[in-house]
Amino acid sequence: MLISVYVPLVVTVVLSVLAPRPARRLAPRPAAWALACAALVTTVGWTGSLALLAFTGIAQIPEVAAEGRWSVDVLRAEDPVHLTVAIAGALVLIAGSGSLVLAAVRQIRHLLWARRECARVPGDSELAVIDTDAPQAFALPGAPGRIVVSRAMLSCLDDEERAALLAHERAHLRGRHHLFQTLWRLTAAVNPLLRPLADAGGYVLERWADEEAAAHVGSRRAVARAVGRAALAASSHASDTPALAVTGGAVPQRVRALLAPPPPRRTLPIAGGALLLTLCCAGLANAASDSDRMVDDAQRAQCVSAAGQVGADAHLCCRHHGPDQGQDHGPNQGPDERHR
Repeated sequence: MLISVYVPLVVTVVLSVLAPRPARRLAPRPAAWALACAALVTTVGWTGSLALLAFTGIAQIPEVAAEGRWSVDVLRAEDPVHLTVAIAGALVLIAGSGSLVLAAVRQIRHLLWARRECARVPGDSELAVIDTDAPQAFALPGAPGRIVVSRAMLSCLDDEERAALLAHERAHLRGRHHLFQTLWRLTAAVNPLLRPLADAGGYVLERWADEEAAAHVGSRRAVARAVGRAALAASSHASDTPALAVTGGAVPQRVRALLAPPPPRRTLPIAGGALLLTLCCAGLANAASDSDRMVDDAQRAQCVSAAGQVGADAHLCCRHHGPDQGQDHGPNQGPDERHR
């Protein structure tokens, strides 16, 4: 446990630093899935490691030890984690849990807002054109989702660019990109170190929609023009960009990517990330196993100590805590077991 409990924490830091840059250069669809898996697995590993570190401190509280029936002295002797580290882990875990609750509330409110907006948009078709001077185009996830475009935005584009814009927003809905964003936001709330992954994920989703739109209209340059003109039109209005909008992400980088050939599928970065995630899971599993063994040893020691104080058969008392549980104990068996 001395080393393995820190492995998920180290993997989280490494991925948060190294993963965003190559993810922006990979094919966007596999990159989005890779970032989602990385965020989910590292969050589980991060939380599990902090919980194990916190447990080593909480378990040494006399009242907790009495309730769990384990020896505090044995825990202190076998536990390689300093009490200060355990307390710090507990505080970080509590802060992350509170942040997760707040982020979940915000996401639920955003989802309810999106559903209300879908119901308020006139008409019942997928496309809703609103009469406003603000150039806007975004996707509203719902059941079903809607594509909202302002007349001002449509007037900025030609027919081919309009088709590219609608294909872009339709790709957001078809790929359920709002679920990816929800995952990244929640994991970043638990662990702020994952915010670079969330930022890279937002860009990757826009690139995913760009590539889907380019395949649909058959022209990468048309999608690049639509993205550039839509961003220029929207930049004159001081308003927040909706989550799934054609003007989101780093627009200049997206335009350059669309003017270049489609990105090739590279397996080496994804394989390297998968190896790190496997190491994260293995470290957490090993730390949990060591923690369980440590508690068993502490419970066995407490049982032997209690049996010695009352003059009972220590072996009989502790038979459920030892590795020989359920085996034939020979002459040390109780009277009832010897005569079966």
